Amino acid sequence: MLLHPTSLPGPGPIGELGPYAHAFLEWMSHAGLDTWQVLPLHPVGPGSSPYGSPSAFAGDARLLSVELLVAEGLLEPVALPWGSESVDAEVVLGWKMPLLRRAARALVGSKELDTFVQAESGWLTTWARYSARQQAFGHGEWWRWPVIEDHEVADGIAVESALQLCFSRQWGALREAARVRGIRVVGDVPMFVSHDAADLWAEPGLWRLDGELQPNPVSGVPPDYFSPTGQRWGSPLYRWEAHAASQFAWWRRRFARELSLVDAVRLDHFRAFAAAWAIPASEPDARLGAWEPGPGMALFDALRQELNGLPFWAEDLGEITPDVEALRAELGLPGMKVLQFAFGRDAHHPFLPHNFDGPNWIVYTGTHDNDTAVGWYQSTDDAVRDRFRLYTGRDGSDPAWAMLREAWASTAGTAIAPMQDLMKLGGEARMNTPGSAVGNWGWRLRDLPWQSCGWIRQLGASFGRAEA
Repeated sequence: MLLHPTSLPGPGPIGELGPYAHAFLEWMSHAGLDTWQVLPLHPVGPGSSPYGSPSAFAGDARLLSVELLVAEGLLEPVALPWGSESVDAEVVLGWKMPLLRRAARALVGSKELDTFVQAESGWLTTWARYSARQQAFGHGEWWRWPVIEDHEVADGIAVESALQLCFSRQWGALREAARVRGIRVVGDVPMFVSHDAADLWAEPGLWRLDGELQPNPVSGVPPDYFSPTGQRWGSPLYRWEAHAASQFAWWRRRFARELSLVDAVRLDHFRAFAAAWAIPASEPDARLGAWEPGPGMALFDALRQELNGLPFWAEDLGEITPDVEALRAELGLPGMKVLQFAFGRDAHHPFLPHNFDGPNWIVYTGTHDNDTAVGWYQSTDDAVRDRFRLYTGRDGSDPAWAMLREAWASTAGTAIAPMQDLMKLGGEARMNTPGSAVGNWGWRLRDLPWQSCGWIRQLGASFGRAEA
């Protein structure tokens, strides 16, 4: 199951880590699903994207459950209307975040907060100091901030630390509820971090910034399936020689933190560990760029020592060159097969299930970047629809079911579908359109589809992926 917590049903303007999140885990258990994949759990960047976070370590406070904070006595009871049909970013910022900060303030000075700050001092101190300044100055462009001392924003530092304590409590309880039900939680680590980030503010020497502290070159990918001009993400590239000089200390801290939140991690844009597309900052799109070497095995050797293993999945999509395939193979990481990409050419496409060479793959009907299965089928061309119907042996009247059946019947070790496909929803339920800056990351469930549990479990049981 691929579903981000922001998409959960429930009260308020955004999905939360409260009662409906726990009910979702119960739904998964009844449906015979044992893996919950989320998007990055960190604060979001521009356009509410979880892939452009201002922190590679902090939790997304927007996800905090107001109901649980009331139950803990940190807030007075508050009227909570039923949830909006999609994430309402304006209400989150204008109503929910001030409410959450009020709850967090009630923890300031407590022994529990002092203990938490001491235990998580490395990343937490950086984030709280950065976030307090962001609140004080009204923006996150740290390279333009005047110099101020911590005591001038001491209250903000304490409140931001308390928000992270609340996140730790609520997420920890949810993860334990998943463990009890035999559900593993898989996180997502973006390859790059935002320029407007606490990490760059604290250690700018780890990134390729010019004399004005601006990124040059910037990240992206060349023209591909999603865009004829490529994707210019604009985030800074790493100064790999500086990371290597510290034995990749920042990366070791990053993954240790991530694996304190989840059981395994999907490595977004895995190919950049072999080579990344570097775009001159002056270029308006991603057509002009060059592949520049990544850290390769040296980084993973350091991580293996730190983590006692590599519980990773490789997102090996896009323009994959032999060096990327060699790195994934040497690491023994499972890669991804996305069925929506499989029907565009002929019977030899590597994403068609009969071409899978064993179980070391994660097969998806689609990802957060794809249209839903129904939306894809309706919008693709006639030739692709013909190949899809021929391959699946179905008439196309229920494309989501046909796609799910192919994924679950495959030899891939793990089969994953977005909730939208299990609910057979159309393109209106799409989570993200790469290359588009608006209309993304907002989809929400209206309610949990309890009536679907039976056929989903039966599908899993038919192919040995669930108990009958």
